Amino acid sequence: MMLPRVRIAHLPTKIETLERLSAKLGGPVILCKRDDQTGLGMGGNKTRKLEYVLADAQSHGSKTLITVGSIQSNHCRQTAALAARYGMGCILVLSGTKPEIAGGNLLLDQLFGAEIVWTTREERDETLKKVFEQAWDSGRRPLLVPLGASNVVGTMGYFTAFEEYLDQGVPVDWMVVASSSGGTQAGLVLGAKKHDWRGRILGISIDHPAAELQKTVSGLVNDAADRIGEPFRVQPEEILVNADYLGGGYAVMGEPEIEAIRLFAREEGLLLDPVYTARAAAGLIDLTRRGFFDRSQTVLFWHTGGSPALFAEPYQSQLQPAE
Repeated sequence: MMLPRVRIAHLPTKIETLERLSAKLGGPVILCKRDDQTGLGMGGNKTRKLEYVLADAQSHGSKTLITVGSIQSNHCRQTAALAARYGMGCILVLSGTKPEIAGGNLLLDQLFGAEIVWTTREERDETLKKVFEQAWDSGRRPLLVPLGASNVVGTMGYFTAFEEYLDQGVPVDWMVVASSSGGTQAGLVLGAKKHDWRGRILGISIDHPAAELQKTVSGLVNDAADRIGEPFRVQPEEILVNADYLGGGYAVMGEPEIEAIRLFAREEGLLLDPVYTARAAAGLIDLTRRGFFDRSQTVLFWHTGGSPALFAEPYQSQLQPAE
């Protein structure tokens, strides 16, 4: 049984061949699934998830969306855009220090009219709980959207995304995707399992050890399978995760990410974001250089969006050309 959905995203997103990048790296043919162009609030992967989140909110009569993330959260930006589009309230609990001048995703959050509550990473969950309780007590009929919209409801966004990919009829051997809260990779794995797809889905971890992320993704896959009446199960060890590219930690952009951003921009005119897609692309680049992928294969890089963060500090300064 499929979950209810409200059609929001600009779909299907295109699959493009990155000819110059493929030639530059001298490895497999690299394709790109352009989920940075899903349309809502400058696009990104969360729009697919939010189609199901909105339907869930409407079924419960919710009037306010509350969610959580970092100061440059792509998920929070798209949630704020969704709330604005459908006349709902939006409260964002952001970890970080309020800057003097908002840039990137934070500027967009403000333009979309979201209320912002500041907290620390350590106190974020407790702050979120208090904010939700206050909104509930004041009659705002809130719906709590988890980090990255990575629950069973949100996972369905990438189950249907996988089916969209199948309908496009472009054969690939590998999919490579940034994986953090786990819902995007889980949805793809769920779709692949449902349709007995023979390719492989590799999540490049953004901030978690491999075993932890494998457990998260497999749990989402199994819970979502239960929800839609599928009998199969996956084990954590079946989830392909590479956690070799964590660098300086979450949201810390290092030389690998900077190289990936510049390489994609200069070879393909394609913008990555400094937190997620740049780290996943850095992994793709390094694995290609090391011969992990056979040159006869085709690899699909799933672009999950996030480019507004390029225009926020400290990333903006780090990307300035050397004099």
